[in-house]
Amino acid sequence: MLVPLAYLVLVLGAVQEQTLGAEAAARHTARVIGQAPDADTATERGDAVLAGIVREYGMDADAVGVRITCRPAARECPTAGATVIVTVRTQVSLPFLPPIFGLDELTAIPVEAQSAQKVSRQWGSG
Repeated sequence: MLVPLAYLVLVLGAVQEQTLGAEAAARHTARVIGQAPDADTATERGDAVLAGIVREYGMDADAVGVRITCRPAARECPTAGATVIVTVRTQVSLPFLPPIFGLDELTAIPVEAQSAQKVSRQWGSG
C-alpha cells in the first residue's frame, strides 16, 4: 500500500511543478511582450524570459510549445492597444516509465496555461 501512495506523490509533484512552470512562463512572457517598446524587443525579451523559466522549473525545452495571439486579431501581433494572449503547453512524463513501445509518450499528462496582457496604445510609437 505504501508503494502506490509514494508513486502517487511523485506523480502529483511532477504535475504540480510543470503546471507552475507553464503558468509562470505564460504570465511572464505575456507581461514582457506587453511592456516592450517595440516588436523586436518584445520577441527578444519574450524568448529570454521563456528560456529562463524553462530552465528554472526543469521543463523539457523540446516539449514546451508557445502560441502568441492578439485580440482583436491583426496582421501583426502584438500591436498597439491589443491584448496579447500567451498559451504555453507542455507534458509531464510519468516517473520510472521506460521509453519502450512509446509508453512514456502514451502516458504523458498534458499541461496548459494561458495569460493575457494589454498592450499600451502608445506601443511602438516611441
